[in-house]
Amino acid sequence: MSLAHRIIPCLDTEGARVVKGVNFVGLRDAGDPVALAARYNQEGADELVVLDIAASRDRRPTFLETIRRVAAELSIPLTAGGGIRNLEDGRAVVRAGADKVTVNTAAVVRPELITELSREFGAQAVVLAVDAKRNGNHWDVMVRGARESASRDAMEWAKEAVALGAGEILLTSVDRDGTQLGFDTKLTAEISKAVSVPVIASGGARSPEHFAEIFKAGAADAALAASIFHDGLQSIRALKEFLAANGIEVRQPC
Repeated sequence: MSLAHRIIPCLDTEGARVVKGVNFVGLRDAGDPVALAARYNQEGADELVVLDIAASRDRRPTFLETIRRVAAELSIPLTAGGGIRNLEDGRAVVRAGADKVTVNTAAVVRPELITELSREFGAQAVVLAVDAKRNGNHWDVMVRGARESASRDAMEWAKEAVALGAGEILLTSVDRDGTQLGFDTKLTAEISKAVSVPVIASGGARSPEHFAEIFKAGAADAALAASIFHDGLQSIRALKEFLAANGIEVRQPC
């Protein structure tokens, strides 16, 4: 029996608000994180991701308070990250209420961070976020909010990170982010084939058909989206009903 595919809303936060942009720029206010978390929990989301996209030290107390307030609204797993540079940062996020931590730039700079977090919390609680941008016939790893290239191949980095202890890959197509053109199925499928851990597809979703496409291709274990949920273009409950009607295994909301 195959595992149910997961639907995961994402809250990108800056300060105490949720924001959303296109291709990681042009940010706009998208609402209150606590209110959105409560709504998605009620609608039947399988997990929730909260990311501090500013990730500067002066925002750390605000972000931890956001995690605490969001976690209080949830009966589902919470993944949180943004600016986690060391083990103590990871501990602070978990103490605030996160079930999993996600790392990106800091892990590229110092890959052993993945191993340290995995030893502390278990691989199942360590999510590597990979922001990938097409460059010819491969994808580059992008860092610092997708503003800079790390000059690393996304597939090779994903494989290395899993060997170091990452238990899940959150894969975002920088080219598709916020465009509502659909997930990058080719990118996601290639990464999924290269690693032995679950892969979350992210970037570009607008319609139920986009979710059906990525799942039917066998390219992802879960799919993450933001603006279509924040803007009310699609409810999680209706999305799951559509997927189930199309033969895709999902957990039905209570």
